[in-house]
Amino acid sequence: MSFKIKSEEKENIGVISIKGEVDMFTSPNLREKLLPFFKKNVKGIIVDLSEVSFMDSSGIATLVEGLQWSKKAGREFILTGLGTNVKNALALTKLDNIFNIETDRDDAYKKLYSS
Repeated sequence: MSFKIKSEEKENIGVISIKGEVDMFTSPNLREKLLPFFKKNVKGIIVDLSEVSFMDSSGIATLVEGLQWSKKAGREFILTGLGTNVKNALALTKLDNIFNIETDRDDAYKKLYSS
């Protein structure tokens, strides 16, 4: 499966959409897309994982890094659209209780606008 990643800023919120597998080969691309949002004054960052078929420990480590950056910067960091594989990986590492997880982008936007 091919890997695609897209980032955009919408209404002062950074949105990253990923399609494919996030592994040791593709996680640097995710990191590269996350970094610019911490140099801007965005309200929060949404990472849409609804089209991610697989995520290994390097992908999870990159998400943890993004979460750490967001806490340092005082910004929200929300994961959305977790499929079974990603959900299981986060549950296995007990990170499902650490990350702010919403069902979809709409719920993530609502959470950001209500805070």
